[in-house]
Amino acid sequence: MSLVVMGISHHSAPMALLERISLDAAAADLLTSALLGGEHIDEVALLATCNRLEVYAEASAFHGAVAHIGDAVARITGVDREELNAAFYVHYEDRAIAHVFSVACGLDAMAVGEAQILGQIRETLARGQASGAVGHELNLLLQHALRVGKRAHSDTDLDRYGSSLVVAGLDRAERHVGSLASASVLVVGAGAMSSLVATTAARRGVASLGVVNRTTERSSRLAAATGATAYEWDALHEVIAAADVVVTCTGAMDHVVDTAMVAAAMSTRPSRPLALVDLALPRDVDPAVGELPGCRLLALENLGHDLAETALGGEALRQVQDLVVSEVAAFLVSRRQEAVGPAVAALRQHAASVVSSEMERLDARVPDMDPRTREEVKLAVHRVVEKLLHTPTVRVKELTARGRGVEGGYADALRELFDLDHAHVSTVSRPPERGGAGDLP
Repeated sequence: MSLVVMGISHHSAPMALLERISLDAAAADLLTSALLGGEHIDEVALLATCNRLEVYAEASAFHGAVAHIGDAVARITGVDREELNAAFYVHYEDRAIAHVFSVACGLDAMAVGEAQILGQIRETLARGQASGAVGHELNLLLQHALRVGKRAHSDTDLDRYGSSLVVAGLDRAERHVGSLASASVLVVGAGAMSSLVATTAARRGVASLGVVNRTTERSSRLAAATGATAYEWDALHEVIAAADVVVTCTGAMDHVVDTAMVAAAMSTRPSRPLALVDLALPRDVDPAVGELPGCRLLALENLGHDLAETALGGEALRQVQDLVVSEVAAFLVSRRQEAVGPAVAALRQHAASVVSSEMERLDARVPDMDPRTREEVKLAVHRVVEKLLHTPTVRVKELTARGRGVEGGYADALRELFDLDHAHVSTVSRPPERGGAGDLP
């Protein structure tokens, strides 16, 4: 069995196509069932977000699995297979593992370093475990990916990168509207990113700061913490008209700031520029807003690209990339060791069975042996067997961990050399039942 990752994301397709392959919960369940119906796929996990649709599969045949995944996605989404083929990317084994870990770290996100993806992977794993689609192998992969993603935020400068994204957005906005010290800044949203924006803007000493959110309680709480003014959601049109800089970061699936809204606002202030910084995924602001006279729209993907070119951005990304490389190596070692483990366990059980049989034969031949002597003989035989097995079994594990030889080769060699029963080894190596592979991190 081998790991295959096949997907479409903002890197390979325009937003228009991503919107067409967007799946609700029911459609995601249908696709998962369709994928498991393929003869070449044993386990599957589906990561479906606003800017990516990825299939993680444990497959017995690479080409057969890829063909089946493509057909299933086309059938469930209703998008022509040829159109999908132009956007699909495929990763296999080591590169597939590296891709999953990079996604978990936020390296592959439109907003590099965003932590929302960790929650989405956690949900993917939970759904897969509950439905039985995720088995032993994908459970190990996704559990490890979640740990890597957490380390990316705790052990590197990735979170500083996110803070710098806000600073970069405000800096770019300031170039368009003039000094922020005399500017009115409006924050649309009241989540974690909005809090960072409001806090940063307050520290920059903006002339006035406002917060608007669908839930008034949350906007009021954020406003109180940052010295801002909270507004009702219904007042969004009015407060945009009064703002110099609008920063949006909601979790809405559709545009919350459209062209008509901004055009109406600009009609009341034709000579006063407006900068809009859209930090949301999917976008909060209709891209057409950037074409309106006097408006400057700063999109998340542009800010991320600019920041990646800075010293901080480059260093943060390098740290996370190095983390991914080391964790891929660690995961491969653990997977190889797990592959040989059942054969080693079966060998030790076989040796114990041989010792037991020989002791029974000895009892039959020397029935009057006193218990103390019998116990000493038994211990001596066990010690001999342990000494004989110790070096080769330890060596097998060491060589496997280093990746020496063909994967699975040492386990196969043990089975053949010691004539181990394949069914017995399979029993020793049988993974936990699907859905019961462990708690989520």
